[in-house]
Amino acid sequence: MPIELICVDADDTLWHNMRFFNATENALVAMLAPFAETEIAREALIACETRNLPHYGYGAKGFTLSMIETAAELAGDALSRELIAGILEAGRALLAHPVELFDGVADTLAQLAARGRLVLVTKGDLLHQETKLAASGLGDLFGGIEIVSDKTAATFERIFARYGVMAEAAIMAGDSMRSDIRPALEAGAWAAYIPQDGAWAHETAAAPEKNARFRQLARLSELPALIDAIG
Repeated sequence: MPIELICVDADDTLWHNMRFFNATENALVAMLAPFAETEIAREALIACETRNLPHYGYGAKGFTLSMIETAAELAGDALSRELIAGILEAGRALLAHPVELFDGVADTLAQLAARGRLVLVTKGDLLHQETKLAASGLGDLFGGIEIVSDKTAATFERIFARYGVMAEAAIMAGDSMRSDIRPALEAGAWAAYIPQDGAWAHETAAAPEKNARFRQLARLSELPALIDAIG
């Protein structure tokens, strides 16, 4: 069955994202140096983020709240107004980071749009994701935009139903094994994994075993040929 619906992730698939989160994390670790060693501060932040995901969801704003909470845990009574102000400034800088596209993304998306209904499927803060998409200049290439709170098999099933396609006629491409690949496969679709350096630990997961609908690609530009081969 040919592919009719092409779903593509945004952060770290179309443009750089984790490099900015990692830089902000490094800034927090430096601010917390008087209170905790580097690895202790990183582990505390990861634990706090994981704990807060059900409450704040994904994105820079929730990350900033988790940074403040981590600082409160590690600094205790020494938590100062200046430290909180520094963390808030780092959070604002994260929200305002430039959108840096991966090489050849616009051309690849144009090729994909010629092969089926192209839909952006990304998770995170609605305003921030909309802002990044507008800054990217890629919006007109998509036939649909889906900004979701999380990516699960049920999420993909709803998206497939909304666009009127069977799961086996859909493909999801992205850099997260946990959020892009495994749930799309569970929903019955094809999935193309495009790993990137510096991935967030929360997004890692084991690769699927013996799934004929799973492929790993070196870059997004390989996706049009894969779709042609499936068809």
